[in-house]
Amino acid sequence: MEGYIIEIKTVKIEPPKDAQIILGQSHFIKTVEDIYEAMVNSVPNIKFGIGFCESSGDCLVRFDGTDEELKDTAAKNALKLSCGHSFIIFMRGAYPINVLNALKQVPEICNIYAATANPLEVIVAESEQGRGILGVIDGLKSKGIEDEKGIKWRKELLRKIGYKK
Repeated sequence: MEGYIIEIKTVKIEPPKDAQIILGQSHFIKTVEDIYEAMVNSVPNIKFGIGFCESSGDCLVRFDGTDEELKDTAAKNALKLSCGHSFIIFMRGAYPINVLNALKQVPEICNIYAATANPLEVIVAESEQGRGILGVIDGLKSKGIEDEKGIKWRKELLRKIGYKK
C-alpha cells in the first residue's frame, strides 16, 4: 500500500488597510477574466486585484484587477498560498456582499472559503503533488454573547453603512 506524507500548515493573509478579502476555489484558467467581469459589473469604480493559482501547465499565478497595489497584493498572496486553482481577491470601495452573488454565478467558481476584512489564516495541506486549502480561520475567536448594548451597536452600524433602514 502506498503512503503519502501530508504536511498541514497555516498561511497568514493580512489584508491591506481598508481592504476586504475573498478567497475561493475555481477550476479553469478563464477564472481571472470572468471574476474581473463579475467584479466591475457588480460595483462601478470598484478597486480590486485578483490572484489565481493555475494548477496545471505552467502553474503560474495569473492576476488582474483595477488597482495596482491590490493586483500586486493579490498576486503575492496567491503565490504565498500556491494552492491548486485557488483565487484571492483584495478589494476596496465595496463589501463582499456587493459581489458575492455575481461571483457565485461565475461558472468556474467551485467554492468560496472566506469573505472578510479580518486577518485570515488559510489551513493548507501539502503533499508531494501540491497544495490544497482545507479551510480558513477568519478573525478572532468569540469572546461572549452580545448584550443589549451590543445589539444596539450592531443595528446602528448596519443603518450607518446603509444596509438597513
